[in-house]
Amino acid sequence: MQLFWNQLVQTSFLEWLGTITGFLCVYLAAKQHILNWPVSIISVVAYAVLFYDYKLYGDAVLQIYFLGTAIYGWYYWLKRKEQHEKPVASLSGGSYFAVIIAVAILSVVLGAFLDRYTNSDVPYIDGACTATSFVAQFLMTRKVLQNWILWIIVDACYVPLYLYKELALTAVLYSLFLILATIGFIDWRRTWRLENK
Repeated sequence: MQLFWNQLVQTSFLEWLGTITGFLCVYLAAKQHILNWPVSIISVVAYAVLFYDYKLYGDAVLQIYFLGTAIYGWYYWLKRKEQHEKPVASLSGGSYFAVIIAVAILSVVLGAFLDRYTNSDVPYIDGACTATSFVAQFLMTRKVLQNWILWIIVDACYVPLYLYKELALTAVLYSLFLILATIGFIDWRRTWRLENK
């Protein structure tokens, strides 16, 4: 416990910036508020630098992907609203299988790449978390309900990873993300059910 508190005290400005804007971004996404996208841009830039410094290369590259999806998501959510489309979509039976296969293949490929070409000490864990986040973020940009299920899974995996990497504040943030992802799933599912009665 003392180690955890020492890590919190030594938290950098960059990690504080990423943490605060990251929390705000996920909270706004759970509430289906479009400002989650511009706020997420600040968070992902801060975390891209931070993760690179901590040799979490998969997560660093993931932040670049998040930057692109934040711009796309912002555009797509605005377009959906203007066209009065249903606020939340849901995966069909075959789509579930495609998501699982995509996560599995990406996890193996990214893990092998990080193991072979970087000095990461957690290549396969980093690869699996990155792959799951990659797919979850794509589903979120398309306002697909099941994005939250993937976020719940990956947030639960990230907490011990960040504690291991001595990113205590980020581990706390991902614990909060786990709660927000659960709330997001419940709220989005309620919206989806109301629209599909």
